[in-house]
Amino acid sequence: MLDLVQLRSFVTVQQMGSFTFAAERLGLGQSTVSQHISKLEAAIGRRLLARDTHKVVLTPDGEALLGHARTLLSIEGQVQALFTAQRLRGTLRLGVSEDLVASRLPLVLEDFVRSHPSVDLELTVALSGLLYEMQDNGELDLVLAKRRLGDSRGRLVYREPLVWLARDPEHVLSLAALPLIAFPPPSVTRSIALEALERHRMPWRIVCTCGSLSGLTAAARAGMGVLVQPQSMSPSGLKEIGSLPQLEDVEFVLIPSKGADRALVSALSDDILNKVKGLR
Repeated sequence: MLDLVQLRSFVTVQQMGSFTFAAERLGLGQSTVSQHISKLEAAIGRRLLARDTHKVVLTPDGEALLGHARTLLSIEGQVQALFTAQRLRGTLRLGVSEDLVASRLPLVLEDFVRSHPSVDLELTVALSGLLYEMQDNGELDLVLAKRRLGDSRGRLVYREPLVWLARDPEHVLSLAALPLIAFPPPSVTRSIALEALERHRMPWRIVCTCGSLSGLTAAARAGMGVLVQPQSMSPSGLKEIGSLPQLEDVEFVLIPSKGADRALVSALSDDILNKVKGLR
């Protein structure tokens, strides 16, 4: 019989791409997670994980097991929820800024959905400014988004420095006007970047505008210009530019809506506050 604890470690290692990050995620020692994987491999009689140059990856046998492991863990969550005294039910409309969806936040949401199968989680991904507008219009129950320093709205999750990024910093710095790759207004990072350049009277031009972070990242990797992102969310293949004006930090905050189901909002807010820092 397969051990659910070992399966959870296996799935988490796959999600995080690292034994170290998986151990932090699970609140266990790295050696304990390694033992779980070794015992699972021994029970199945197959090698499930392998290391490439950057991270831990699944073997073909690991790929074959992954879907079944997720199903078993999902069933476990449903059974636990079935016999929980205060079972959460209802619909929760969550708005999340584009940056965070590209990070490891989906892992937190996956855990929440698994633990609360009677909750329908509706996710909206957009720029922070648009999420605030939707919330004001009563379209969202909870928002996880960016705010500027000095803005008092919301409950602080964490503060993050912004950085300038480019594929070839020397090339973009040699141009007469700094080529910028940015979200459209109302974008917090766009406003901060433009204000920093204006303060230092540096010429600039927008070479790419896109509402999708994947689109902006593709443009930056193609060498089109400079992208501004939270430091922990810097896409691979891009280098930080330290010689440009220093950027103001941003803060990620949780903002509940008045009239939203308090139990649902509190449950998800607590999950995010407790877990999201460890996933950065």
